[in-house]
Amino acid sequence: MKTSSTIIQQVMVFFLLPMTVAAQFSLSGEIRPRSEYRHGFTSVADTAQDPAFFIDQRSRLKFNYLSEKYEIGIVMQDIRTWGSTSQLNRTDGFTSIHEAWGKVLFNKNLSLKLGRQEVIYDDHRIFGSVAWAQQARSHDLAKFRYNDSTTTFDVGLAFNQDRPQLTTNVYTVARSYKAFQYLWFHKDVSKGLGISILALNNGLQYSETDTAGSTTYSVKYSQTAGTHITFKKNKFKAIGSFYYQMGKDVTDRDISAYDIKADLFYTLAKGLVIGAGYELLSGTSQIDTANKDNNSFNPFYGTNHKFNGYMDYFYVGNHANSVGLQDIYFSLAYKQKKFTEAVAVHLFSSAADILDVEKFTNDGTLAAMNPSLGTEIDFTIKYQYSKEVGFQLGYSHMLPTASMVALKGGNKDEINNWAYLMITIKPVFLKQ
Repeated sequence: MKTSSTIIQQVMVFFLLPMTVAAQFSLSGEIRPRSEYRHGFTSVADTAQDPAFFIDQRSRLKFNYLSEKYEIGIVMQDIRTWGSTSQLNRTDGFTSIHEAWGKVLFNKNLSLKLGRQEVIYDDHRIFGSVAWAQQARSHDLAKFRYNDSTTTFDVGLAFNQDRPQLTTNVYTVARSYKAFQYLWFHKDVSKGLGISILALNNGLQYSETDTAGSTTYSVKYSQTAGTHITFKKNKFKAIGSFYYQMGKDVTDRDISAYDIKADLFYTLAKGLVIGAGYELLSGTSQIDTANKDNNSFNPFYGTNHKFNGYMDYFYVGNHANSVGLQDIYFSLAYKQKKFTEAVAVHLFSSAADILDVEKFTNDGTLAAMNPSLGTEIDFTIKYQYSKEVGFQLGYSHMLPTASMVALKGGNKDEINNWAYLMITIKPVFLKQ
C-alpha cells in the first residue's frame, strides 16, 4: 500500500512534469520549534523579576523554479508562540511571505533580482538574514549582480512606501528605512585570500514640527563604507573588517562613527579549533556635553545575534545611539562526526564614557564610571541526527557590572541566564 506522502509526490510530479522538462523545480520546508528560558536576557534582571519560559515555532514552505532565462523564489512562513492562538480560531495574523522574488538571467554572469529577498554579505555584520530570529529579515529591493569565477559585484536599490499614494511620499512604517542604495564588491585575490568592499547610502524618514504646528518631512541619509578581508592558510584563519559611518541620523545630527573587528582561528587538532577576537564599535560619550555629533556606530541590517554574545545585550533591537562597545572574546569549538560543542567568553566594556548618575546627582560633577560592562559565557551543543534533522542546545550566563546596570537597569547581583533547546527539520518534498 502506498504511503500518503508517495501519492502526494506522484500527483505533484504529474501536474508539474510539463513545466520541468527544461527547467528545475524544488519544494522544501522547515519546522523549527525552539523552547527558551529567560532571566536577564537582553537586559539585567531586576530583583522582583520572574523568569520566562515559552516555545516559539517557525514553519516554512519554500518554492524555487529555475529555467534558462529566469528564476523564481517564494518562501511562506508562519511564526507563532505555542498557545498564542485559540484552538477554534478561524484565522490569525501569523502567516506571511518572507521572500517572493524573480530573477532575470541575462547571461551566465549578469542577473537582476526583484522583490522581497534576503540580503547577506560577508560575515552578516552590515547585511544579514537574521536567521536566528524566527521571523528573520528580508528586504523589498532590486539587485543587479555580475559574477564570474573570482568576482562578484552587486548594486542594490530600495524605496519603501506605506501603500499606493496620490499626493505624498511620507513613510510611516515603524522601525524601517525609507530608501537605500548600496554597492558590494568581492574578489578572490588568491587561494585563501578574499577581499570585499561595501558602500551603503541609508535613508531614514525625518519629521520636524515648527512653532506654528506645521510638520515637514524629509529623508536623512547616512553613509557606511568599509572592507572585509579573509585569509586562510593551513591551520590558520584570520578575518578583519573596518567600516566608517558619516552623514545624518534620524534626529538630524552629524554622524562620525566606526567599527573595527579582527578574528583569529587556529586548528589545534582534527576538529578542534581555538579562536580569539576583538571588536570596537564606537559610541557617544555621556559626559562630553560639548559634542553634538552622533559617534555611535549602527550595524543596521546585520545578523547581530551572531556577534557580541548570544544573550543579545547589544545591537539586537537595542543599544543604538549609546556608548558603543568593546568586545574581547575567546572561543573553543570541537566537531566530531555528528556532534559539535563550543564555548565562548566575552569581556564587554564601553567604547565611550558612561555618566556616573549618582555622583552627578549629589554634586553635579560629570564623572565617568568604570567602562567594564561584564562577562558573558556561551555554551552550545549541536547534534545532526540526519541530513534533514538537527538538535541544538545552549546555555548562556551574564555577569554584569555596576556600569551595565547604569546603562540597562536591573540588579547586578541577580542571576542572569538564558537556555534554549531547538529542533530543526528541513524536508525536501520534491526536487525535479
